[in-house]
Amino acid sequence: MSTTLNAKKAVAKKALDAHVRKIVGWHFDPDTGSPFWLNFAKQKKWDPRKDVKCYEDLERFGNFQDEWLRGGPVRKWVPKAYANSPISIFETGGSTGVPKARINVNDFRTDYENFSDTLPDKFFPKGANWLSLGPTGPRRLRMAVEHLCQHRGGICFMVDLDPRWVIKLLRRGQIQEAELYKSHVVDQGLTLLKAHDINCMFTTPKLLEAICEKVSLKKLGIKGIFCGGTEMTPQFHRFAVEELLDGIYFAPTYGNTLMGLATHKAPTKEDNWAIIYYPPAPRAILEVVDPDKTDNLVEYGATGRVRLTTLTKEFFVPRFLERDECEREAPCDQYPWDGVRNVRPFSRFQKNVVEGVY
Repeated sequence: MSTTLNAKKAVAKKALDAHVRKIVGWHFDPDTGSPFWLNFAKQKKWDPRKDVKCYEDLERFGNFQDEWLRGGPVRKWVPKAYANSPISIFETGGSTGVPKARINVNDFRTDYENFSDTLPDKFFPKGANWLSLGPTGPRRLRMAVEHLCQHRGGICFMVDLDPRWVIKLLRRGQIQEAELYKSHVVDQGLTLLKAHDINCMFTTPKLLEAICEKVSLKKLGIKGIFCGGTEMTPQFHRFAVEELLDGIYFAPTYGNTLMGLATHKAPTKEDNWAIIYYPPAPRAILEVVDPDKTDNLVEYGATGRVRLTTLTKEFFVPRFLERDECEREAPCDQYPWDGVRNVRPFSRFQKNVVEGVY
């Protein structure tokens, strides 16, 4: 690594450690912390506010258990400092049982305002209207994409979509019904695109391919698309850019309810269409760990399981093992911290997970 990159890494690491101390101090302060973490601390023989001095000290928490987020009372996650604030609940997809739920006040707005800074105005014009053709209901995307559009000065058109219904249809083997539902969603999107002045879109890979089979999005006025979902592969990345979109800017994203939104690194010829993301440090950190020894990071370029740590005043989740796998990506000048490459469903869970419209 260059001397400049090493210097940037050192600055980022110092900022991360300071942020960790601030967030841990907040969540374990009796005046501001959440009931869950305050109760957690009472059961330990160590004091997080005194003993967590850097990011590595979060090892003391062990791995966060996803069952903690399934079921109520959800108020246990609300920091006392936000007790009188309007609270939103965002849920995970629900494809693996009871959905995990996270509380939210403004995190989704902050995350998407930061993401907005990475979008080129040439292709995502300020003031442009958007279409969101993706999951709605209790998912973060529904409000987040709308806020992104509003933050950039536009108006967001929405199509109602329930991915849990698609998953049920697929599990029952009702493939034709699932395809009919997908067509129903796509047709609604087409109606809006033809009736209104819309220049930007969010959608998922499967829905993007389905809509491009019917129309030229470029001819309908679309200039930029950001797209996310588990079907986002290098093959689809190439297919979208070279065959589907005819010069429309394509911004692949990796996001979820617990983390927020990771930003894609602009592709280069050397990447061979790999999709490389960097988390929004220090608000969230992604690591790639050995699936069998989850305290150990894999080497750069090696495959492992994604481990997420979320560090905001609203939500503290240390060392959460995602149901994704990927390759570990080295820091770069733009993002001097670890990234992830070619995120996909964790292979050991493949038999049990149906992704539906993602």
